[in-house]
Amino acid sequence: MKPGDGPFSARPRRVEPLPGQESVWDYPRPPAVERVRKSLRVEFAKTVVAETAYGLRVIETASPPVYYFPSDDVRTELLEPSPVRTICEWKGVARYWNVRIDERVAEDAAWSYPNPEPEYEAIADYYAFYARKMDACYVGSMRALPQEGEFYGGWITSDLAGPFKGGPGTEEW
Repeated sequence: MKPGDGPFSARPRRVEPLPGQESVWDYPRPPAVERVRKSLRVEFAKTVVAETAYGLRVIETASPPVYYFPSDDVRTELLEPSPVRTICEWKGVARYWNVRIDERVAEDAAWSYPNPEPEYEAIADYYAFYARKMDACYVGSMRALPQEGEFYGGWITSDLAGPFKGGPGTEEW
């Protein structure tokens, strides 16, 4: 066996996007921040937690976009601070938030970068949400599916072509 051989070591092949799709394999590394031209919405416990026409997305090679909502468009009274923090090599230290509506709680369901690294200052005072922890997330009229795995927070919509990082064995992509 040659170095780099093995069941999870091979970089997957880019799926050619269909008309109207974009490939996550065309996204840059390090990640880029872009304005979103579609509305974004997050629902939990029959409540709209966040909705905006002024969202941002962070795109990075092999991952579906992570969508960020300006704080003015988030029902921040539904967010409770979590003690969890993580570090992104590009964006800096993320702070996590629980979403609570009555008796329902989604732990560590949202995160923000209060003091991101200079290249990512655009996402300061914005919040992102894990689609897998919310009841529904939308990009325009498309309902998003969660990116596989417990760490990544990308939203998969029908206008994306993968394969997508996140599942077992994709850590080195």
